[in-house]
Order: sequence, then structure tokens, then C-alpha cells
Amino acid sequence: MLIALTAAVALAAAPVSPARIKEHVRVLSSDAFAGRGPGEAGEAKTIAYLSKAFAAAGFEPGGENGGWTQAVPLVRLDRQPGATMSLGFGGKVRPLALGRDATLAFRTPGRTELTNAPLVFAGFGVVDAKRGWDAYAGVDMAGKVALILANDPDFEGGRDLGFDGRRMALAGRFGSKVEAALRAGAVAVLVIHEAAAASYPFTQVGSGDALPQMVSAPGPTPSALKASGWLSLETATALLASGGFDLAALKTRARDPGFRALALPGATLSLDGTLRATPVISHNVIGRLPGAVRPAETVLYGAHWDANGTNGPDAKGDAIRNGAIDNATGTAELIEVARAFGQGKRPARSIVVAAWTAEEKGLLGADYYVRHPLYPLATTALVINLDPHVVLPAARNIELIGGGRTPVEGDLTRVAAARGLRVDPEPEPEAGWYFRSDHYPFARAGVPAIAFRAGRDLKVGGVKAGQRSVAAYNQSRYHQPSDAFDARWTFAGTLQEATVAFDLGVEVANGTAWPGWNAGVDYGVVRAATAAERK
Repeated sequence: MLIALTAAVALAAAPVSPARIKEHVRVLSSDAFAGRGPGEAGEAKTIAYLSKAFAAAGFEPGGENGGWTQAVPLVRLDRQPGATMSLGFGGKVRPLALGRDATLAFRTPGRTELTNAPLVFAGFGVVDAKRGWDAYAGVDMAGKVALILANDPDFEGGRDLGFDGRRMALAGRFGSKVEAALRAGAVAVLVIHEAAAASYPFTQVGSGDALPQMVSAPGPTPSALKASGWLSLETATALLASGGFDLAALKTRARDPGFRALALPGATLSLDGTLRATPVISHNVIGRLPGAVRPAETVLYGAHWDANGTNGPDAKGDAIRNGAIDNATGTAELIEVARAFGQGKRPARSIVVAAWTAEEKGLLGADYYVRHPLYPLATTALVINLDPHVVLPAARNIELIGGGRTPVEGDLTRVAAARGLRVDPEPEPEAGWYFRSDHYPFARAGVPAIAFRAGRDLKVGGVKAGQRSVAAYNQSRYHQPSDAFDARWTFAGTLQEATVAFDLGVEVANGTAWPGWNAGVDYGVVRAATAAERK
């Protein structure tokens, strides 16, 4: 149990302002910040803005060498113009329009060329010894392309086949599928995109096809795997049908634990293109408010400052992906939470606010911090992640991401109730949000971490109105140039999210107990290894 402050004290100490949040979002998502791309023109301006805001909040520099930043070495990977991709079946060749029929990411700098590489249907592409699944067991994948279904077997099965039921298992993530195929020796991976299984429409991944990739320095390691990408459902269905295969029937076969990858006779992939690698130094921006009693113990708030920069113009020629919601809004919340702590009574434990770089490229900034922590992970009591998905009006609830993992969720429920809010499970656990934001590298390293967002049970319009707003954002704005500031936003839901985040942090920062993990959660084993450092 955490030692809780009274609700009255917590409520009185939360000077979070929707007007200030709105102004921060307006500025950070303006064209002057050029989409806040890591290593791009907007980064220096973003760092300056955040450093000034954290200082104004009463925080001291918390980065390296007495400064506000932590350098994060990355490698930017740009696919050069002119890349081609085509599918073959039975001697017929279908050229693919990149961004419309498929997406393509090369894995190795320089020229990549594949000619008529055989396709193999690998089901869900799952290799999980603990669950007894191995799609590639006994299959020679050398020189072959793995064609894979999105998500995991439970999603398609509609019941728990050993992969956490409706909630996406880690094995269902795109990156997990690519890694499994790489270990099996595949030369390329194509994942069949379905909106429900992927949790976003193909327009979202298609619009991002031309965006640069980034990886942690020193860069990609040469391997047999040359490329990966999404294949639109329409394209995949037509490909399979031309060879006499039915996608629905293949899905049924793939749900069997004994399923093994099977050849698609006559189906081939060809591609050609060049990838340019450029070293980049980006930065996390970090502030610290030393604790009044136990300054060596830390409560860490994080939000990613990056969006997708100035890349890949839309149909109107707009190339700036302003990221007003994702994640200027979370960054604005971070500033306001810092301000609330700075103006209140100093807590017993230290408060660290961290604006991470390169979340959109694979959680790279947060992952780098976890591998090179500026404050010991063993004595970091809790990580609270601020990464809202949609700006909504006032709601009756907040939504917990990836619940069932830590007892802190009970404290969140109590703190939210003091604000008149209930805590609901995330409505789409199949989306795998728990693995898609910056709290996850900390959880993987054993640090208790929690993520939640403003709920969609709106005070005006209820769940239907909230769901309409979420669906509209996913369809037409998420990761696109149209994620731009809207002066009509009230940020009432954002205020609720930020205030609950502040209240929860106040409790943990003034408590003496150490949050942990629920029994059976693997992250608890990692945490237990450092127990002696929390005596």
C-alpha cells in the first residue's frame, strides 16, 4: 500500500491549467517547429522551448554535465526515390504502388535487390517456446519471404488460445514478427494489413511509407533479412486468390498451434532500391526537482516531444507533420505537471520530467535512457507516461492502458475517484498500446510504469460521441500532416488526464513504499534483482 495524502491536500495542490496546455500545444505544433523531427530543423527550437519551460516551472537541469539534455545517438535511414516492388504469381507480375498497395522498409544501407524470392505463408509468424508455438519449425526460410497475418492467434480466434485473449500479446507486434522471421532466416517480411487487427487504417501506414526510419547507433547489423513492410488487404487477397488460396481458410489453419509455414507455389516478391544511412545526435530533455527528504529516490514523468518532422507531403502538398495531439499535447501536460510540482510543497522523493526523443521511430529515446540512466532505475519508484491519443472534451472516465500488471492501478483508481472519474480498461486491448509508448522500455527493465489517457465516455454525448472522435482521428489525422492544432479544443479531457497524473505522482513521491508488479508479471523478476538497493 502507498501512503496516501488526503484527497483534500492532493486536490488543493493541482494548479493545472487547460489554457496553458492549449498555448503550449499551439506553439509546439506550429509550423515554426517543423514537425519536431529528431535531428531535423525543429529539434533545437523544441529543446530551447522545453528547457525554458522546465526552468520556469522551478526545475533544475537534469541532463548530462549539468545541462538540460541527454544526447541520444541515432542513425537516420532514408529510402531513396525510385524504389520498386512487385508480386508475381503463376508468371504474372503485379507492380505495387508504394504507399497505396504496400509499404517498404529496407533493412540494410546501400542497394537492396531481390528477384523472384519465393513467398511462404507463415500464419501469425509467432515463435514462442513458452506457449509452444513455432511457425518456422522445420521450415527452410533461407532466401524466402514470410507473408504474415497481423496481430496474434487470439484476435482471429475470438477466444484465448494462449495469447492473453483479446489483449494483444507481445508476439503479435509487427516488430516481434520481423525479429522472429529474421531468426528463421527469411529474406523479407510482409504483414497483411487489416484495420481491426492492426488497430489503424492502411491510410495511416501508407502515408508514412516515405518517412525516414531511425535506429539506435551504430545502426543496423547486416543480416539475411533485407526488407519488411505492410501489404494491403486487397492486394494480399488478390495475390492469394490468383494462386487458388482463400485467406479466411488460411487464417483458420494458422490458429492451430501445430501450424507450420507453408509454401505458396508460384508466388514471388521482387524489389529494388537504395537506403541511405546518416548518423544523427538527438536529445532527451530532462528536468529535476530534488526531493526534500529522500532525493535519491525518483518519480519520473515522461512524454515524447517528437512528431514525424517535415517529410512525405500529403495530397495538398503539406509535408509538416505537426503532431498537435501526438504528442505536443502530452508534452504540454508534462510541462504543466512540472509547474504544479514546482509551485507546491516539495515532495519527499525527487521528481524527474523527461521529454523523450524518437518515440515515433521505435521508443528510441526512452530506450536509450533505460540503457544509460541518469538516475538509478533501481530507485526510480514509478514512471508515469503522458501520451494521449485524442484531445477530447470532459469525460466521466479515464482509460488504463495494459491493465492487470501493477498494484499502482488500484491507487490510480482511488485517485481518479477523488476527481469524480472512474478508471476503465482500454476499449481496444487488441491494439497493443502497452508496447507502443515510452513506459514500455522501463517496464521491460523492471521499473513499475503506468500509462492512461482521457476517457471517451464524454459528459456530453457519452461513449458514442467519444468513439466517433477517436475513429475520426485514427482515420484521417493520426501521424499525418492533418494532426494540426485546432483553436476550438477546450483540453478539458486533457486537464483531467494531467491532474490525475499529478495526483498519483504526489502520492508516490510522498510515500515510503515502493510500487511493484503483480504476481506472475515477468517484469517483477527483473525488479526483484535490484531489491537490495531499495532498503
